[in-house]
Amino acid sequence: MWYPDWALRRPDTPPGEPAQAIGADHRVVAVNPEAAAAGVTVGMRRRQAEAICPAIRSLASDPTAEAVGFEPVVRAVEGLIPRVEVVQPGMLLAPVTGAVRYFGDEWVLVGRVVEAIEAVAGPGHRIGLAAGPFSARCAAEMAMGEPLVVEDDRSFLRSLDVASLGREELAATFRWLGITTLGQLADLPRQAMVTRFGADGLDAHRLARGEDRRPQPREIPVDLAVEERFDPPLDNLEQAAFVGRALAHRLLTETGRWGSTPFRVVVEAESAGGATRSRTWRNTDPFDEATLGDRIRWQLAAWLDEARLRSGPGIGGGVVRLRLAPADLSDRGRQLALHEDARRAAETHRTLVQTQALVGPDRVLVARPQGGRDPGDRVQWSRWDDPPPAPAGDPAAPWPGAVPTPSPALVPDGAVPLEVEWDGGMPERVRLGSRWEPVLSWAGPWRRLGRWWDGQPPADRYQIVTSAGAFLCEVREGATWLTGIYD
Repeated sequence: MWYPDWALRRPDTPPGEPAQAIGADHRVVAVNPEAAAAGVTVGMRRRQAEAICPAIRSLASDPTAEAVGFEPVVRAVEGLIPRVEVVQPGMLLAPVTGAVRYFGDEWVLVGRVVEAIEAVAGPGHRIGLAAGPFSARCAAEMAMGEPLVVEDDRSFLRSLDVASLGREELAATFRWLGITTLGQLADLPRQAMVTRFGADGLDAHRLARGEDRRPQPREIPVDLAVEERFDPPLDNLEQAAFVGRALAHRLLTETGRWGSTPFRVVVEAESAGGATRSRTWRNTDPFDEATLGDRIRWQLAAWLDEARLRSGPGIGGGVVRLRLAPADLSDRGRQLALHEDARRAAETHRTLVQTQALVGPDRVLVARPQGGRDPGDRVQWSRWDDPPPAPAGDPAAPWPGAVPTPSPALVPDGAVPLEVEWDGGMPERVRLGSRWEPVLSWAGPWRRLGRWWDGQPPADRYQIVTSAGAFLCEVREGATWLTGIYD
């Protein structure tokens, strides 16, 4: 069951206009009917979508808010079909064999599901029924108006384009080789696919043949679940999410000792009032710590928000117990690079997790380049191990008026007063502490108009070199300010 526009069901989505939600990887994660009619599809790059439909409105996806809003839909389906698996906010999978036997027919079950979800989320859903998760997802994407029931997965998949695999670069390579449909892909020898494309080719070949991934039979302990109890209860989302990430690290470390990783994880939380809530999250690839930590955060946000708004059972009074139970374990791994040190990488990750625990998640940050005219605007900061948000500016754009290269090695949080002696618009010397340093060389000025609509005055920027160092400064309203230090 899939709502293609789930990420756009928010107050700032313009009604009657084409709109799209953009994920952290700059790809489209949701489109409304107007954008879909213009040819924009989920998975498309943002630039490609805006080229197809220049009038489209692009909104940044907010997975936590989307998960909170999707929780009533999941509960509605769960009332008819147990063991619902959430793929992402707006999409879920459910094994219907038992429910079909109970209700007597697929169409009766689908009718009940439609009534339940439309009562809480309205229309706009797509439903597909098939033997495997991949086929069911493709069927849901193709379902228009009525649910699509697949009788034979292999026959259904043969006519689909290779783009349905969801791997753009791999699909482009297949087309270059003359392979345009999953049927043509399925007819190729599996050994040749593995030899040429490795693990990605093996996965694509299995999906094309209707063979969804299955756990490998191996001697794995019955219970690899991990849990943590809290006294006093956790009622703050940030605290609960941080503990959930640490618990995800414990779970994946434990399963890793047995050479396996989970594709499904059951998140279970117990409230101070004794109520227990659980939800199953599924991922196409094996869970890693960042991905599983995001899912836990989204789920806890949904439950805590329910309790706060009293719109559902939620976990009122805070969380006293959090438990993660893995399922669909597989021994699929990855090939290490020739010089890669897995032990050192694990130690580094563990050290950063411990640092977060000591100083807080907002004090361990990662810098990424983004577009901007000033040095401080060219860096985007985000929490370590969190998916980075979309950059505010394109680093590949020309940015006329930007400070010329090289960029300063140190940029203060705010402008710092700098005492400079000027002679006819030329800097003569700079006061550094208790001494004056003569200016050896300088460049500028570069005029900056400033954001006049916000009351920011115009300024002139200079690069000044002294025997004690090089500086980037800004002169505005008769005062000089230090904005960067060169290494």
